Order: sequence, then structure tokens, then C-alpha cells
Amino acid sequence: MPKIPLERILHSQGFGSRKECRVQIRQGRVAIAGEEVDDPFREFDPEGLVFTFDGCDWLFQAKAYLMLNKPAGYECSHQPKHHASIYSLLPPPLNGRGVQSLGRLDEDTTGLLLFSDDGQFIHAISSGKRKVPKTYRVTAKHPLDDDRIATLLAGVQLADEPAVVAAAGCERLGEREVLLTVTEGRYHQVKRMIAAVGNRVEALCRVAVGGLQLPADLAPGEWRWLTAADRECLRAPAGDAAAS
Repeated sequence: MPKIPLERILHSQGFGSRKECRVQIRQGRVAIAGEEVDDPFREFDPEGLVFTFDGCDWLFQAKAYLMLNKPAGYECSHQPKHHASIYSLLPPPLNGRGVQSLGRLDEDTTGLLLFSDDGQFIHAISSGKRKVPKTYRVTAKHPLDDDRIATLLAGVQLADEPAVVAAAGCERLGEREVLLTVTEGRYHQVKRMIAAVGNRVEALCRVAVGGLQLPADLAPGEWRWLTAADRECLRAPAGDAAAS
């Protein structure tokens, strides 16, 4: 990758307009390898570059791929109506470069939420036609017996749906708790499926997308970059996540 001016590097990473980035650099807010750099036109190879902005390290990412452990009480919208925006949990530079969530989780649903500014990646994971499995830990109000689990696997009829909708997987974790895997992205699908077997969702957490599972050490409200291995896991079957 050819060297490019530092102002362009910051701009590409979401730190503001080119003019704003020039001002920030001249203010001494940027350092590379421990050296303050105040020349916005000084060129660097961005590949693998780590720069410090206001004391925080940032690794250059040509495209942004990240995960967040969504807490309850946040809307997956830039213009939320009743609760805080999920984007308020991300650092300003990530919003500055226009990352978007891959699909949405309801305000009261928690767990694994992916973001990117790569349109092809977003489409590949979130498009219903790709049938990327998504696994949820469901806590129901009433017990989920074998007959109800069998019904979920065979398919239930949802209002306004022409055909029955079946779970791709349903594993019991406890009397009222299951791991439910779906491959469609219908509106309130998991809640409606549980309601169709005469029950009600009390708590819902997405624990995996494809073979990528929510890390146990990622606290609610925290985010991290996806590694190359994480992105590869997204292409794996959901069962790989549940079994690991």
C-alpha cells in the first residue's frame, strides 16, 4: 500500500473532515511510535499503522468490522424514539466513518450485534437470502416441553406469513430455557415463534451469528474489532458456536 498523508489517514478512520484532521494534527493530538506528529502532510504507509489520538491507540483499518455486546434499553437506530441509540456506545470515530449494524435487535433483546462500513459484508451477513443462522438464548415464561420443541422444529404458522416458519435448531438448556436458531430475519421472529406454541419470551439474548459466538469476556456495552478468524467463523454453521 502506498504512503499517504496523515490527514487522509485520520479522515479515512472517521476523525473528521480533512480540514478538521489537519487542525487536530497541528494541535499535537496525534503521535506515531511515541513521536508527536504535527505535520498533516507527512506521509505514512497505513497498512498495519498504529497511531495515538489523544492518548488512545488506533490501528488503521481499511474497513471496519466489529462486534458489540448489546445491553437492554438501546435502540438499533441513529434516530431512536424511546431509548438511547446503540451507536452512542461506540467511539465517535466509528460513527464518523459510518458503521452500520448488521440487522437489528429489539430494545429489550441483548447480545451479539455486528457492525461494519463494508456494504458487501453487511449484505452477505444480514440478507435473508443468505440464511446465515442466528442463535438466541430464550427464557420463556412457561416450561418448554418436548412437544413444543418438536413443533418449533417442524414449523409454526405466523400471522401474515404464507408458509410455516421452522427453527433450524432448538436445544433445551433448562425447563424454561432453550437455544433457538433461526435462518430468517422476520420481524420479532423468535418472540412470535414462542408465542405460536402458547408461550411468551421473558428474556432474549443473541449468543451467536453463524459460528461466531458472543465472547464470555465481552461485557454488556463493550465492543471489539473482529479478527480474521472471527469473520471466518461467521461462515460456519451455528452448531459450531453452540458446541464450542
